[in-house]
Amino acid sequence: MTITLAEGVKLKSILSKQIRDLESEARRTAFATVEKGTLPPPVSRTLEDIEKEIELARMNQRKLDFLIYTANSTHTVDFEGQQIPLVEAIELAIQLRAKASFCKELSLANKEEIQYGYAESTTVYRVALFDPEAYRQKALLAEKSAHQLSNRINTKNYTITLNFNGSEYF
Repeated sequence: MTITLAEGVKLKSILSKQIRDLESEARRTAFATVEKGTLPPPVSRTLEDIEKEIELARMNQRKLDFLIYTANSTHTVDFEGQQIPLVEAIELAIQLRAKASFCKELSLANKEEIQYGYAESTTVYRVALFDPEAYRQKALLAEKSAHQLSNRINTKNYTITLNFNGSEYF
């Protein structure tokens, strides 16, 4: 059975949550509070049962991670006239968003503003050594590029199939 890469990415988070939930259940199941000399109440699932389920989920998570990493390394997406591996495209989208945020921050600066408390008898100004409007434009361009790239990555993620049986999770 196969799933798409997009489903694999979602399944990866489902498996992580399932492992956390099972570990929590294991912690609750591992101990019982009883009066001295009395037997602990019966449990529906033993710690060993839960541990086996955790190990199966971890094994599936490792297999899925390998398949996702392989797919992200071997498949490409077209961006700005180049074919770049998905793993690089994902990182580039992250970097473009960071660049957009940084440029947006600079775009909010005043070209010139008075600085109070620096000198008693002299007026001191903080002067931007750049054009805030130019940085607003850079922010818009970086944000637009990040959206375009993310859309191409998402589209590609639905065309790639992974040889993984996710039927017990979906």
